[in-house]
Amino acid sequence: MKTLKITLLFCLISTLVFSNVSIKEKDALLAICSSTDGDNWTVSWNINTPVSTWNGVVVEKDKVVALDLSFNNLVGTLPIEIGDLVNLRTLNLFRNKLSGTIPNSIGNLKQLKELNIAFNSLEGKLPNSIGNLQALERLELFMNKLEGEIPSTIGSLENLEKIEMFNNDFHGTIPSEIGLLTNLKEISLSSNRLSGKIPASIKNLVLLEKLSLFDNSLFGAVPSNLGDLVNLEELILSDNLFYGTIPNELANLTKLKILMLNNNDLKGDFAALAKSIPTMLQFEYVNLNETKNSALVDTD
Repeated sequence: MKTLKITLLFCLISTLVFSNVSIKEKDALLAICSSTDGDNWTVSWNINTPVSTWNGVVVEKDKVVALDLSFNNLVGTLPIEIGDLVNLRTLNLFRNKLSGTIPNSIGNLKQLKELNIAFNSLEGKLPNSIGNLQALERLELFMNKLEGEIPSTIGSLENLEKIEMFNNDFHGTIPSEIGLLTNLKEISLSSNRLSGKIPASIKNLVLLEKLSLFDNSLFGAVPSNLGDLVNLEELILSDNLFYGTIPNELANLTKLKILMLNNNDLKGDFAALAKSIPTMLQFEYVNLNETKNSALVDTD
């Protein structure tokens, strides 16, 4: 019996220490290492040890389920083999020096819940295959050089709660399909080159808490149906080309804390609007035709 227990214990230890992922997943990790100058990472991998011991790699049941190489001095491009890590739930490459494009194979990661490749130097278009990531809850691509239109396939990400794609070079209109993402709580598309109107479908996003679209070329009237987004806490529309009268429906946003409308061509009784929302902390409304640099409504 004692011998049996020792044998079982040895088997358990062997499984924990020597268990390994598939050759395909290991090769994908090695491809990432090779294409991003792995020898000079802040924390590099000892590829002679089990994959489960590699920095930032999480293995469960011999499958790579998370990869976190944020702040790790990755320099280079993302290889197409990244799409072979089909069991990933988290991919975090935040704050590195990645360049080149996001490979179309990213769409293979259908179990992915969090994708963060923000604060790099990625360029090119966001591939249409992004719509395949239907388990995705957080999409963070801000502070890159991504361009082109936001693909309409983004409307397939029905579990998405957060989109952060600010400080890129996206142009064209905000796709109306964004209104299909009814679990969204945060949209940050500021500091791009987006144009056109805010899509009417925005009214469907009733869970939305933050809508940040400043520093684009969006135009038209501020939609009255923004008043339907009763959970909004931040509405930031500054530095666009909006015109007309501020809709009275914004007074329905009783949770609103920050409303910024600076540098548009809007009219209305701004002070009255601010005072009608008891939660308001900051309300900025200086228009393009005014000479003041800033304005803050005192809601006390």
